[in-house]
Amino acid sequence: MHQPKALQRIVDVYFSHSARTVSVRAGTQVLKQDGFNDKLYWVKRGELSGSLQNETSGLTAKVFRVEQGMFFGVHSYFAQTLVASTTVIAEKDSEIAWIDLNTQAVEPEIYGSLVEQFMPVMVHELAQRQMLTGLEAIEKEQALQKLYAAEQMTTLGQLAAGIAHELNNAVGVLSSKTEGVQNSICRFLEENKPEVSPFLDLGICDGQSATSAEVRKRAKILQEMYRLDRDQARQLARAVPKGDVPDLWLTNLDEALQYWDIGRDLHDMRLAGKHAASIVRSVKQLGGSDQARQPDVDVNDTIHKSLALLQSNLRRVNVVLRPAVLPTINASVTELVQVWVNIIKNACDAMEYTDNPHIEIITRCSKNRLLITISNNGPVIEEVTRRKIFQPNFTTKKGGLSFGLGLGLSIVQRIVQSYGGTIALKSDPEKTKFRIKLPIV
Repeated sequence: MHQPKALQRIVDVYFSHSARTVSVRAGTQVLKQDGFNDKLYWVKRGELSGSLQNETSGLTAKVFRVEQGMFFGVHSYFAQTLVASTTVIAEKDSEIAWIDLNTQAVEPEIYGSLVEQFMPVMVHELAQRQMLTGLEAIEKEQALQKLYAAEQMTTLGQLAAGIAHELNNAVGVLSSKTEGVQNSICRFLEENKPEVSPFLDLGICDGQSATSAEVRKRAKILQEMYRLDRDQARQLARAVPKGDVPDLWLTNLDEALQYWDIGRDLHDMRLAGKHAASIVRSVKQLGGSDQARQPDVDVNDTIHKSLALLQSNLRRVNVVLRPAVLPTINASVTELVQVWVNIIKNACDAMEYTDNPHIEIITRCSKNRLLITISNNGPVIEEVTRRKIFQPNFTTKKGGLSFGLGLGLSIVQRIVQSYGGTIALKSDPEKTKFRIKLPIV
């Protein structure tokens, strides 16, 4: 250990005598609180700690630690109280040297009295103790912050469990009633208007798979090809996103689109019910997940499902999906849908006042990992917000119908990490991007 020149002389002159050097094993008590002490000790190697006991309560706390190159017994030696203020015990096998009150000053005519010579020791010791005290204070503050966060999460979990229980009942009713309405409509049409049942069934089974950009592009083609008005062309592009339009559609287009639209709405309602139930479970179980995972899940398909759920949010947003051919993974569809919905919904909220809002979703496969990036051209997220954005109680939505509990991205991070994946956020004035990496298992 590097020592200041004056301090190094003190060590060389006063603490290098073998007769005043001793080895102590870990656990050895060197000084006892309120016990006799007439020595100043220097730690040649090892580590010792000083503890203070409160006479009233009997509680004991460690108040300092001394390591190689440090001193202890400073107060009782220089104040000449001859009473140790703390109990000092070797934490590791150590070697210590000492001087006592009988030790004579060496070269006093040059360096002054013993007290004058040892002034660097006192200053050095004070600085060392102050630094260690500061470090320990930081460690205690960090421990307190973790304790506060744990307590906050416990309270949040209890609150979330109560809310989730109530929501679960409502979601259950909506899901069962939606199923009942769907069955009733299907039976009625089969008995009274069987000719429109195929359109309803197509909407129920497939819903809308095309993105907003794809719909606009195909609608222009259909409008010219079949001489349709703008609204008819767009609705037909949603219902038949690819290939030729069967003649069955064109016979009575308005009626066909009307019943396909009903089927699509039922499809979305069922999907939203399942998604809501998934969110309720995740909120209720902030600390864990019991979502049923299954093999052969297509991540691109879960993104399409998310976009279908968010149609109302995406009406004014240009969405570009650039999917790669991905291997399937073992996953929960509802969990992945929840991840994409939360990120995309947050992007829509952030771009509320953005001209020409744009979301780009890219999926890739690289080195046994799936890479999913979701970026938007909304306002930059400042660094102070980026540092807190995954915290469970942090939200930027404060008022009106845009309030938030700060749970969305916390749950997203928990789900991604439960797969052994990572999520990162980058933001600059041009683009805000979430990057998710999922291992291929």
